[in-house]
Amino acid sequence: MHPAPAFRVEDRAVLLALLRAHPFVTIAASVGGRPFVAQSPIVIRELDGEIALDFHLSRGNVLTPHLTQGFPAIALATGPDAYVSPDWYESPDQVPTWNYLSVEAEGAVAPLNDEELIALLDDLSAQEEARLLPKTPWTRHKMKPGKFDALLRGIQGGRLFVQRLEGTFKLSQNKSDADRLGAAKGLGDHPIAGLMRS
Repeated sequence: MHPAPAFRVEDRAVLLALLRAHPFVTIAASVGGRPFVAQSPIVIRELDGEIALDFHLSRGNVLTPHLTQGFPAIALATGPDAYVSPDWYESPDQVPTWNYLSVEAEGAVAPLNDEELIALLDDLSAQEEARLLPKTPWTRHKMKPGKFDALLRGIQGGRLFVQRLEGTFKLSQNKSDADRLGAAKGLGDHPIAGLMRS
C-alpha cells in the first residue's frame, strides 16, 4: 500500500464496496519460504461479525496443495487506475504519477469443505449474474445431470479470514485543488477523473 496517510482508507464499508465492485483478486502467499500468486473471484462473507473472502482454485494451481494445511495470505483487489501526466498540473516542476484504488485483505487461509465450496459457486454465480440483469440468471441446474459434480472435482475452495483490511485511494489528494482538477480535466471521462473531482 502507498505509505502516504493522505491516500489511506480504513473505512470498512468503503473498502468492502470496492471489493464487491472488483471481486477478481490476486492472492499472494509465501509457503515454505517460496512466494506464490493466484487469481480468483471472491464472495465476501460476514461470519459472526468477521469478514471472510471465499475463493476457489484449480486443482492444478500452485497454491492448491497448500490449502489443506492453510497459510497466511494477502488478497489484493484493484479498481480503476490511470497515468497522470505532469503537463496537466497548474504548478511547474511536477513528475508523472499513477492514481489508483486498491484494497488489501490479509489473513489466514483455510480450506472449504464440499458443501461450502458448492455454496460458494452458487453464490458467486448469483453475484455475477446479477450484474447482467435483465438477462435470465444462469444456475448450475441448467447443466446436464452429473456434469457439475464432475467439474467440481477439478477445483478446491478456500476461505481467507480477514485480520487486516485497508486500502489506498490515490487520487491526487496531496496536490492543490488547481493541480488535482487540472489532472482530472486531462484524464477526460476516465473513471479516475470523476473520483478526483469528488
